[in-house]
Amino acid sequence: MMLLRAFVLLVFADGAEAAASPAEQRIRALLQKAPGSVWVYAKNLDTGKTFGFREHERVRTASTIKLPIMVAVFGEVEAGRARWDERLVLRESEKVSGSGVLKEFSHGVEIPLRDLVHLMIVVSDNTATNLLLDRISAQTVNDYMDRYGFPQTRSMRKILGDRNQLKPVPSGHSQAGKLKENERFGIGSSTAWEMVTLLEKLEKGQLISPAASKEMIAILKRQQYQDGIARKLGDVPVASKSGALDALRSDVGIVYGPGGRVAMAITVDGLKKVDYSPDNEGLLFISELARLLLEHLRN
Repeated sequence: MMLLRAFVLLVFADGAEAAASPAEQRIRALLQKAPGSVWVYAKNLDTGKTFGFREHERVRTASTIKLPIMVAVFGEVEAGRARWDERLVLRESEKVSGSGVLKEFSHGVEIPLRDLVHLMIVVSDNTATNLLLDRISAQTVNDYMDRYGFPQTRSMRKILGDRNQLKPVPSGHSQAGKLKENERFGIGSSTAWEMVTLLEKLEKGQLISPAASKEMIAILKRQQYQDGIARKLGDVPVASKSGALDALRSDVGIVYGPGGRVAMAITVDGLKKVDYSPDNEGLLFISELARLLLEHLRN
């Protein structure tokens, strides 16, 4: 009953209530048919109009934590503690399974820091992510998130790999990652609100520097996994980062559509079927919810 009321009614600052709009009613109907538990927040960055459901609750990030990791790498380069042209050595022992291509590269290959960031975001490379965390640390990522006001967004540790070939022992823990209560989050935690606000700061040029923010947006626009938010949008530009676990699908991004720039973060967890195809029911749900959010939030 509480969930139904949350979507039937809009509560204004003065306490007045009004019936939900037709677009919001369609969102409510879709959420009631969700294939798992859902957390969502979306904001039109041009008008300020928002929509949220459970947006302040912490969720497992899966690979969307790679967005905060990218921010931290840019910050370390900007501060002079890292260089884009420095080369990190790929060793056989550091390769992890799952998404990405570096696991196919030869032992001993040296890879520039900038290329590792591109691989981490564009093809969600797990090995590239771990090499970057070895270089800057998960704790450094969290320090940057604290600096910008995102206390729930935590990089916990390095990636173990996919379900069929996991590293036996987790490593690279941050302070938060060492806490027993955070084990359930795996490699990272965040909230839908914090992810959208992070994207908003990025779009406004407020993360690290205006030039760094612009470059990070450009990298996000090249992400190759387009089966969630961007799935039904045709040629509309989207800057995004997705994530996947056996029972989870997530996507965070900015849609540059005719109705305004809309940032959104959607997580679906508790999926009953393990399916890594593009037609995973979580991805299909995210794509339809994204379409309705854009309709609801257009200016």
